[in-house]
Amino acid sequence: MIISRDILSKVESALNSNENAVVIIYGPRQSGKTTLINLILDKTDREKVGYFTGDDLFTQDIFGKNDLETLKRIVSGKDILVIDEAQRIENIGLTIKLIIDNLRLKVLISGSSSFELASKISEPLTGRTKTFWLYPLSYSEVAQKYKLVLLGNALEQMLRFGMYPKVHTLSSQREKEDYLYEYLNNYLYKDILVFESVRKPKKVVDLLTLLSLQIGKEVSIQELAQNLAISQKAVENYLDVLEKMFVIVNLRGFSRNLRKEICKTSKYYFVDAGLRNALIRNFNPLKLRNDAGELFENWFIIEKIKAAANFNKPANFYFWRTYDQQEIDLIEEREGKLMGYECKFSAKKVARPRDWLNAYNNADFKVVDSANFFNYLQIASQKATGAF
Repeated sequence: MIISRDILSKVESALNSNENAVVIIYGPRQSGKTTLINLILDKTDREKVGYFTGDDLFTQDIFGKNDLETLKRIVSGKDILVIDEAQRIENIGLTIKLIIDNLRLKVLISGSSSFELASKISEPLTGRTKTFWLYPLSYSEVAQKYKLVLLGNALEQMLRFGMYPKVHTLSSQREKEDYLYEYLNNYLYKDILVFESVRKPKKVVDLLTLLSLQIGKEVSIQELAQNLAISQKAVENYLDVLEKMFVIVNLRGFSRNLRKEICKTSKYYFVDAGLRNALIRNFNPLKLRNDAGELFENWFIIEKIKAAANFNKPANFYFWRTYDQQEIDLIEEREGKLMGYECKFSAKKVARPRDWLNAYNNADFKVVDSANFFNYLQIASQKATGAF
């Protein structure tokens, strides 16, 4: 079953906007980049498409040489050049610049490492690209599929097994667990090995395990370094790599007006809750575990980040806490306005944080729970039914 992606029409529009377009799609492995690309190509003459993958040694060799005559032969008669996992190719930025400077061609490239690919194309292609972010499936994208399923049951599946597209094509719990364990072994671990700055891959996996047990908590770099028996600089480097690989996201503290606001610490959340559960080897039903609240908080925060990307509504995201223990799980800053969200898996009455509302005149505050979360996700109006 092919699930429609919210950014599909936007990518198509960008690709068709001009003849020498360079469209980039970033996203984690298995998030659906190749499927999205194929959906776009299905509407074109496949004979006019040159399709290559950066995982292939032939592709790495041809597109890493910056040889115009060779490139002309390779893309002769093509209207669109597609390179999947382009970060694997040395000098890919210079090669793409050579192509669009000399050939009448549209270029669509994807990458599962924003650091590797961005570092290779940023300077050669400055001002000549349109970038999109494709995360694992969002709530708005699966709502239609689960419209006949009780909201609570559907949410439990998302919190336990995550949002990777493949998971939502599998029927049994065993199949879903096996896929997520395979993802860890065949994608995540191998991708970590590619980074030259990662000298101790096993420590990166241990770091992820530590983070998986600290969802919603402020992270101490010093404490992580002590637990892993490595330097603080190494921890910071590994955290940066994991962010660039779309495994985790970093939320920093928000501070503007109050001296007692905490702003120099970070919280880390997993881009996919299913991957986090695979790391700790726990896919138990929510009623049998004590981390349902943390899972829901992680899931909702990532859904807000996805919505901002999918619907082209740029926003900044933070958490907020003061030294006297007033706190808000998520702060969304958009167009000069501030919205605070406190995440509670079970519906609870939560006191409105007085310092937050007093300090920021343009701020609001909402309590999000497992029964009302859909009210606070920015989804297309035709999908905002409030139930699956």
